[in-house]
Amino acid sequence: MLTLSEDTDKESGDANCFPNRPVISGFDVCAFGCHLRLTAMHPDALDVFQHFVFPSLPRTAPGREKPDLCIRIEAGEGQYQLFADNAIIASAPEARDLVVGLIRVLDETVVGHLKALHAVHAGAILWRGRVLLLPGKSHAGKSSLVAELLRQGATYFTDEYALIDRNGLVYPYPRPLLLRNGRPDQVPAFAEECNARVGAAAAPVRLILLVAYKPDGAWSIEPISQGIALLHLLQNTPHVLTDSPGMVESFQRAVAGARCYAGTRGDAVEAARLILCMMDESS
Repeated sequence: MLTLSEDTDKESGDANCFPNRPVISGFDVCAFGCHLRLTAMHPDALDVFQHFVFPSLPRTAPGREKPDLCIRIEAGEGQYQLFADNAIIASAPEARDLVVGLIRVLDETVVGHLKALHAVHAGAILWRGRVLLLPGKSHAGKSSLVAELLRQGATYFTDEYALIDRNGLVYPYPRPLLLRNGRPDQVPAFAEECNARVGAAAAPVRLILLVAYKPDGAWSIEPISQGIALLHLLQNTPHVLTDSPGMVESFQRAVAGARCYAGTRGDAVEAARLILCMMDESS
């Protein structure tokens, strides 16, 4: 556990981002070039940070460098409050009830600070050294399908943002999955709960699948061109094209070695089985 001092130099922008608050402990995390500082005002808050803030990335003691974002959780009057810098993001009776809001803040901040990588709203898994991309916005059924692919032996990359470099390789984005499991509210889950590992290195794309979930639907897909797949990647990026030089070229390289399909799916178990068969056929 990394302990912060209350009387850290306030001029440094550092160690205690909130110098007038009592600090229990905290740590720094660097995620894809974004420097995050997590400050806990209660042991339950520290537990949330340790478990849910990019758990596979190393923690360091707060230094003198000013972070890109300071996040803290305070406790008082029967409520925990989540802050990003000095803005209140969410309140809840239990610290763990703030996890979904915390993950969304982390996503927004990290993606907003990407420099060498470009993000796409997509689920992604690794299978036999190659990546499957499932582009799609929230509520598209990406997370439930990713979770089932993990249960069937795939390695976890992401259920929300695929990060693509200038060579078209996809990097793991190691945050917890957010699953609905038939409920309106999301709950966090770890790859380990699906008996899966988290990816450790970038890999090339083998298959791009634009598949829409239909509760009473059946598996039905057709090949599409790489150009159509590229268009969908561009439609599902949070970046502004004019502010992201090189993004189109990065996505073109990601698509260049991939087979691309679009269609519909029903049950995630059957869809995952068929997708992994397709990945094997593409090897």
